[in-house]
Amino acid sequence: MKYQKRKKAIILLADGTVFHGKAVGGKEGSAFGEVCFNTGMTGYQEIFTDPSYYGQLMVTTNAHIGNYGTTEADMESNGIKIAGLICRNFSYNHSRPAADDSLEGFLNKNNLLAISDVDTRALVNYIREHGAMNAVISTEVDSIDKLKKQLADIPDMKGLELASKVSVTEPYCFGKEDATYKIAALDNGIKTNILRNLATRGCYIKVFPFDTPLNEMEAFNPDGYFLSNGPGDPEPLENAISITKKIIEKGEPLFGICGGHQVIGLANGVSTYKMHHGHRGINHPVINLETGKGEITSQNHGFAINREEAEAHPDIEITHVHLNDQTAAGIKMKNKPVFSVQYHPEASPGPHDASYLFDQFIEVIKTSIL
Repeated sequence: MKYQKRKKAIILLADGTVFHGKAVGGKEGSAFGEVCFNTGMTGYQEIFTDPSYYGQLMVTTNAHIGNYGTTEADMESNGIKIAGLICRNFSYNHSRPAADDSLEGFLNKNNLLAISDVDTRALVNYIREHGAMNAVISTEVDSIDKLKKQLADIPDMKGLELASKVSVTEPYCFGKEDATYKIAALDNGIKTNILRNLATRGCYIKVFPFDTPLNEMEAFNPDGYFLSNGPGDPEPLENAISITKKIIEKGEPLFGICGGHQVIGLANGVSTYKMHHGHRGINHPVINLETGKGEITSQNHGFAINREEAEAHPDIEITHVHLNDQTAAGIKMKNKPVFSVQYHPEASPGPHDASYLFDQFIEVIKTSIL
């Protein structure tokens, strides 16, 4: 436990509301982004390194963060992707045999500003009531007017293209080269565990930058295509939408997760919208309409496809529905080997309810090859 005097810090929301806390460690300064919250009790390192959270200030609702440290095995990308961390109690000491660093050390290595001692219950209730909005966390507690001016210049998440901030710049391969199936994956912010799940099912994956033209992906001669998750608004992803339309026209197997699900909707003329405060946590209930089974899922998205438009579309069938708000959580095309879900089957936050979706993708590929 550290006893040095810690600097005061604030959270300033776009509507002028202020919450108070203290800086974690010795880092000072300000961090801007859209404030959102995740209700997961564990998995903070996976959350912090998930590219889908790029540009967001993360509020963790679990009271204690950092108590089991960090480890390289829990990385979902090459580094921290959140813009800043807001928590209640920050654990400077950790206890976990597998840990190779403390969370404080991990944050310092990634130069991330974090504040603790915040009334996160009050903050989350405020977001739930007023919606996700831009905010700034700062140790400049006496410069609120200056921070307000800076905050006013931060673009809204609606209409914001962020895939270019997290996608690879050069293609790379994952898995065994002699694997049974070849998958071409478009990287709009892909999580490493998605690649692991595909590789363990006999796939050799080539990951392509977000702006790759389809002919370069076709040159890999894949058995199927994958559209990844990613941050920001899906509507500006013109290349991804264009590629998806062409893959659908060709009748190739296609699986999309989260942002990829939204892109498949957009490619079919189904609009997307920014949600009030999104779905972010590891216990979101979903009903599979095809099997009648419930699934406890990991979710992380602030945008969704229009359910009414999807239901009215002659070529689309809704396969999954979120039980809390009835949003469309999964779709498939009726006469094409194309399907997607709005949640993360690779996350497996305890239950493995949704891991069958990767097996389903393999079955779609097998059927297509025959």
